[in-house]
Order: sequence, then C-alpha cells, then structure tokens
Amino acid sequence: MNTHLHVLEPYTNLCRIWNDEMLKTAQRRMIDIFTDRILDKKTNHLGLFFDEEWNVKSTAISYGHDIEASWLLFEAAEVLGDRRVLEEVKKVSLDIADAASEGLEADGSMIYEKDRDHTDKERHWWVQAEAIVGFMYAYRNSGDISCKEKAARIWNYIRNQIVDAEHGEWHWSRLPDGSVNHKDDKAGFWKCPYHNGRMCMEMIEHFNIR
Repeated sequence: MNTHLHVLEPYTNLCRIWNDEMLKTAQRRMIDIFTDRILDKKTNHLGLFFDEEWNVKSTAISYGHDIEASWLLFEAAEVLGDRRVLEEVKKVSLDIADAASEGLEADGSMIYEKDRDHTDKERHWWVQAEAIVGFMYAYRNSGDISCKEKAARIWNYIRNQIVDAEHGEWHWSRLPDGSVNHKDDKAGFWKCPYHNGRMCMEMIEHFNIR
C-alpha cells in the first residue's frame, strides 16, 4: 500500500505539468488499484501488504496511512480532472478519513496502528502531520465542522508535544507513556521535513493558513 501511495503522489504532480494521455491512464489505474484492491470496503481501512494475487497479508490497521491516503487520493482525482472519477473518490476519501478517526485519542493526537491483539499508541510525528491535512480536506469536501476541529486539536498537540521548541524540528514521536522518543532520529534515513513540510505547504496553499 505505502509503495503505491508514494507512486500515486508523483504521478499527481507530473499530471499538473504534463497533459499526457498515457500518464492520465496510469493515474486512473493507480486510483482504481486503491479503490478496488487496497481499500477494504467493509471497514474503509486500507490493507497494508498483499501477495501477487492481491490477497491481504496483514491484519494491521495503520491510521496514519489511512488519513494520508484519504487526501492524496482526492488530490490525485482532482488533478486528473475526470469529473466521474472525482465524485467517486470524494466519497471514498471521506469514508477513509472517517475510519481513520478511530485512531484519535482524547488528547487530540492520532495513534500509530492497531492489530488484532495489540494497539500501538505511539504518537509518530508524520501521523500527526498527515492527520491535519487529511481532516482539513475532509472538512473542505464535507462542510463538517467536526473535521476542522479534529485538525485544530491535532495541531495543538503537535505544538505542545511534538515540536522541539528548544532545539528545533519535531521529535520522532511521543511514546505511549507520554515521554519523548529520544532513541529515533530527529533527522535521518526515515525522518526529514517531508511530512511536516508538506503539511505546512498544503495548509498555506489550500486553506490560506499562515
């Protein structure tokens, strides 16, 4: 799923600047893979791993990937410019965002993931960043003020718990007990300003928030 998600995103950005029918066909196919293969239509969560025949090989639910996919899918359909596809994906996007809300905690944050007999309540930096964008897209597409309120509460959590006000950048995460994760990088192979930087640019461009 994650591999396909990060192929979908560059296809979307290439579509912005290159009006090519082969590219548009590839983008439609990628969207269809998400809606027809990766999305569990019963739960509106995304499967994480599959075999060569698209049989699901994982039972885990990744709330961060769900909420990230909700807006990246809508953006992909919006840039594609096919009205029929956009209307279908708009509903799917809202359904995925709603399902991802299951991962929200009382403090406003979003936990990492859940499996059959284990819930990982670590609050990863990237999950919080994607949740803000995802819920703001849901607010724009539904008019449901509760989506905007979810985004605002997550931003409040980020400012108070994830941003390192003393040394800069964002911590990797808060552990389930609320302590700062000092073991993982603040900048490294899996941690850079990608998610939080993109969040800021999305908020400025689409929601006029500076």
